[in-house]
Amino acid sequence: MNLPKGFLASGVRSGVRKKRPDLALIVSERDASNAAAIFTKNRFSAAPVELSKAALRRSGGRVRAVVVNSGCANAITGPEGTRAAARVRQRAADLLRCPPSEIFLASTGVIGVVLPDAKIRAALPDAVRRLSPGGIDAASHAILTTDVGPKVASATFREGSRRGRVVGFAKGAGMIHPDMATMLAFVMTDAAATPAYLKAALREAADSTFNAISVDGDTSTNDTVLLMASGRLGNEPLSAPADGEQFRRAVYDVCRELAWRIVRDGEGAGRVMEITVRGAATERDAKLAANAIATSPLVKTALAGGDPNWGRILAAIGRSGARISTRRVALFAGPVRLVAEGAPWPYRERDAARVFARERVPIIADLGAGEASATVLASDLGHDYVSLNADYRS
Repeated sequence: MNLPKGFLASGVRSGVRKKRPDLALIVSERDASNAAAIFTKNRFSAAPVELSKAALRRSGGRVRAVVVNSGCANAITGPEGTRAAARVRQRAADLLRCPPSEIFLASTGVIGVVLPDAKIRAALPDAVRRLSPGGIDAASHAILTTDVGPKVASATFREGSRRGRVVGFAKGAGMIHPDMATMLAFVMTDAAATPAYLKAALREAADSTFNAISVDGDTSTNDTVLLMASGRLGNEPLSAPADGEQFRRAVYDVCRELAWRIVRDGEGAGRVMEITVRGAATERDAKLAANAIATSPLVKTALAGGDPNWGRILAAIGRSGARISTRRVALFAGPVRLVAEGAPWPYRERDAARVFARERVPIIADLGAGEASATVLASDLGHDYVSLNADYRS
């Protein structure tokens, strides 16, 4: 797959990781692109997050290049970690002949280790030499940590008589929960759009995709989603909220596919719950209930075993803090009604077990308290999750 017009990418090995590619580079081919990003809300945000936030402010939402490393999060590393990240940024700026404020940084890996920036600075010239429109394959591999494989998605849209593209790639498998997660995502388009418009479109898409997934209830120090627009499509720049309905849908579709792939690739995951909570008094209540189900170890382990143990689901809702009507609550597993009006429904166990044996298990809970709703994707929790995380730093 090629990137949208105006973008190049590459992926190389710098030596931060022992055996695999660990450095990705994305470049806006002609000059800096308009861009917008959203970041982790973790109070211990990593050095690259803080530097990239500040750079976007200084540049007015312009990004010439993105430097991404795996193998080291460079988080909770104090001034030394900030200086290491800044040296990488300066080296990239020198190579690409642009201001440092147009270099966007992202890192993923072990927390509490200062970035070995000399290795990355030494590898950057090779990354520049290898840049190509088809470099997304190498770049998407270079950012992985515990992921089973790369996550890439694309969509098309029409803007007037022109057909444009949105392409994105991401990483993430653990430390996944709303307010983002241990995830990085980079989405690019050839459309022309203002930074403010891109910010609104990205927030709109992320609210129901990246911020509606959960693997283990933890959020990371490094989470970043970046949207860049090269303007090579030649359309009148999108700027007003009503502009570019098809474009916004394409951004949403790419984010949704990447979010699904992240949850499906949850560390050791075998199944994914699609949890829809409806009949809530407010959207906040719906999200409280959905996230309680998504993060319940008892629900997640039952899912891993294919066991339709619906009592665990209702127990999670009951402790969530959401307002519910215990006399009106209902619960479904796909088309199978499990609970109605707060009491067990006479369903057939084998029918429920058949739904819970699917790769994607739809759970619908009606709180009987209003009209609001929310949907969250969540993985199961099995033995492999413990195995992967028990020796993550080795």
